[in-house]
Amino acid sequence: MDKIRALLTRGGWSITFVCMAIGFMVAIQFKQVHNVKDTLPAQRVEELSGRLIQVEEERDELSKQVEILNNELSTSTNDEFISELKFQAGTLAVEGEGIILKMDDSTRAAKSGENPNLYLIHDDDILRVINELRAAGAEAISINGQRLIATSEIRCAGPTLSVNNVRSAAPYEIRAIGEKKSLENSIKMRGGVVDSLKVWGIQLEVTTGDKIYIPPYKGTTKRVYSHAVEEQ
Repeated sequence: MDKIRALLTRGGWSITFVCMAIGFMVAIQFKQVHNVKDTLPAQRVEELSGRLIQVEEERDELSKQVEILNNELSTSTNDEFISELKFQAGTLAVEGEGIILKMDDSTRAAKSGENPNLYLIHDDDILRVINELRAAGAEAISINGQRLIATSEIRCAGPTLSVNNVRSAAPYEIRAIGEKKSLENSIKMRGGVVDSLKVWGIQLEVTTGDKIYIPPYKGTTKRVYSHAVEEQ
């Protein structure tokens, strides 16, 4: 009986040891499983964090490029706007297709009783030509090198013509930039300004070109009495 008890006692301790070992191993395995479960999300977070940093860097780079493009666009737009303002003001030299009209006084002698001034070019003759050219779409016009702007005057000053307060005598060279065929037809149309001036022997010569040069307005433009207000 004692031997049996001894064997049972030793077996109990063995079973206990085995159970403890199994328990220890299960605990270790359980911990490892949890460690794996905890490690996977951490790796995923690290991966996403890295990707986020990369995306943010790409975003910042794209933002810089957008800013550069916006600055270039703004500069380009401003340059075009300023250039257009200068063109409208006539302070910009221009070149393009158009016509050159040369006008000179008549070489005919006035008949007895006729007014000799009828054979000379006057400011209203020039104005008629200018109006026809503008109606035909002329974008820029000059008379004897004087660029016409909104405030330009064309008036007789004795035997000379005053344009932008600069006097010049015949012959007069009028340059106009625009669709050359339309400009030429507007001057040469039947019953138009050319026909009416030729009656008195006024000499006119029209030539077309693809590179008609017109200089800028070189006078002063000073505003004293007018100021901008809201439209009424």
